[in-house]
Amino acid sequence: MTLPLSRVEFTPRDGFDPASWYLQLPAIAELCSHGLEFTNPVTVVVGENGVGKSTLVEAVAGAWQTGFTGAQDRMWSAGPSAEDTDLPRHLTCTGTRPQPHGGCFLRAESMHSLFSAADENRVRARDQGYNELSHGQSFLHYVAERPVGVGLWILDEPEAALSFRSCLALLGVIGDLVAEGSQVIMATHSPILAACPGADVWELTDDGIGHTCWEELDLVRDWRSFLDSPDRYLRHL
Repeated sequence: MTLPLSRVEFTPRDGFDPASWYLQLPAIAELCSHGLEFTNPVTVVVGENGVGKSTLVEAVAGAWQTGFTGAQDRMWSAGPSAEDTDLPRHLTCTGTRPQPHGGCFLRAESMHSLFSAADENRVRARDQGYNELSHGQSFLHYVAERPVGVGLWILDEPEAALSFRSCLALLGVIGDLVAEGSQVIMATHSPILAACPGADVWELTDDGIGHTCWEELDLVRDWRSFLDSPDRYLRHL
């Protein structure tokens, strides 16, 4: 299977600052030194706060989006936020050509804008709008209905909008996306989403990017330990 995105390389362009703060993140330094290879339709990115998960997926999303124009661009992502780095400008994406326009970049702070654009392009005006639903419902409906077709889906901590059962439902939708030919890159703190069947799991740490089985992930061990004995943690609060 040919993936929409197979490799991301660091290609510094005019204006690049070698003192940029994000280069201090081991995972980003590894990206810049060796690039990233995607060999699986689903890649799950996990790790503690501050190790660079969002920085990495935002940069990949921004680099991918540079190939879009007009309505394609607006439907794929709501655009960069004020906190985003300039790293996307210095990345080059390799994959299927012509570049597929489907999929989207979903993150909590831009969902409202992206769903508004999708509502404006609904074929049937009587259909319920995404922004008329709860946060979690709108997220699941948007991904499940796939209004923007086959392509690359980048999800940044989607569990923020989802309950336990909705996380399980999202895993089912991701399976459908892959069956249709799409690719998914997902950053998450959820052990449920990290258990996505068949996914490559990248664990970002202070040492860079590790490829770890689900059972050995720190987040899985931590959740198991907490659920086995909450008092062991809560008594220290």
